[in-house]
Amino acid sequence: MTKGALRCKSCVRCNGIACMNELPGMGGVNDNRNFRLNCTGWHELYTGADAYTQAAINDVPVAPQHLCIAPVTGAVQNIGYAAESDFYMPYFSAAVGAGVALCAGDGYPDEKLQLGIAAVQALRLKGTAIHTTFFIKPYPVHQMIERARWTHTTADCIGTDIDAYAIRTMRDLVHLAMPTAHTLQLFRDSCSVPFAIKGVFTAASVALVKAVRPDIVYISNHGGRVDTREGSTAAFLFAHGNELKKYCREIWVDGGIRTHRDVQTALYYGADRVGLARPLIAALVSGGEGKMQAVLRDLITG
Repeated sequence: MTKGALRCKSCVRCNGIACMNELPGMGGVNDNRNFRLNCTGWHELYTGADAYTQAAINDVPVAPQHLCIAPVTGAVQNIGYAAESDFYMPYFSAAVGAGVALCAGDGYPDEKLQLGIAAVQALRLKGTAIHTTFFIKPYPVHQMIERARWTHTTADCIGTDIDAYAIRTMRDLVHLAMPTAHTLQLFRDSCSVPFAIKGVFTAASVALVKAVRPDIVYISNHGGRVDTREGSTAAFLFAHGNELKKYCREIWVDGGIRTHRDVQTALYYGADRVGLARPLIAALVSGGEGKMQAVLRDLITG
């Protein structure tokens, strides 16, 4: 893939300004409002704290297991790859090389999920130890169960993107809807691995967490790519993290994580793991796996 094919603008700081409303592409919706709020939210959470809290944040240790790559599909439409199959192996391989966990996404057409599965299988054949979570989009429950079964030899965790029905690029392609607590419980019962709910960002999603009590709550607004309420994931973690922890074992969060201190801030306020995508993708397509690994190492070591 050439640099000229990249739909990302490769900004010095990925902050949601240059890719305004670019969907398909690397942007978001509503003038990238939540994308931009995500990017400023972590800094505001840190600078708004008192000196004692800031010092405590600065002392938070960061290890590779505190990071994961966020689930990404649509490499042709959104990133600029010539073929969808060109993306998954280098994206996953670079993450594994840095010691961070994988999240793999579902998408339309079916090949997007299948290519992700194949890439994980290929890495495992090399003897690579990988922790992989697959996120299935909120289809009717029988379809969710079927798609999860495709991953049964590769998934260490299964989840669903409860807010994926609100992704504009998915509209009119497949039938997605906000799942109910009953639907999520049926899906969970079909899985033999830990269960995650991703897209927790509204009062309704908090209610689902309380009803289902998943193993993992993943706070996310899809990087500002879904139509939802206005706000940052940092502010949501700050406001709801303690409450949510009563109903799950772990909290994950993504959206706007750009620096080592952003990671520390998220961990201090209750996250067990943070996810990243856009800055990693920009590094991957402009400088290969080595550059993506360098970005991950900077996030870990500062």
